[in-house]
Amino acid sequence: MSINLKNKLEIVKKYGKNEKDTGSVETQIALLTAKISELTEHLKLNKKDFQGRRGLLMMVGRRKRLLSYLKERNLEEYRTLISKLNIRESK
Repeated sequence: MSINLKNKLEIVKKYGKNEKDTGSVETQIALLTAKISELTEHLKLNKKDFQGRRGLLMMVGRRKRLLSYLKERNLEEYRTLISKLNIRESK
């Protein structure tokens, strides 16, 4: 369950600081969001894939930790990112 290279490069180009920036927090969150959405669709079809469900929960937890880190560091960037990715309703 991974995103292909073309989609990954598009995400890195859109959310990274440059074309090779895969380590920034914003890029990591965007990549995790893409993986989470793919895995969610997979689990809708394969309800008994418990290992996939565990992987999904681990990815959601990692994204949550990265989002809280970004929120502490740069609140405005955090708000912009969650609105771009449609992660949750912004208040």
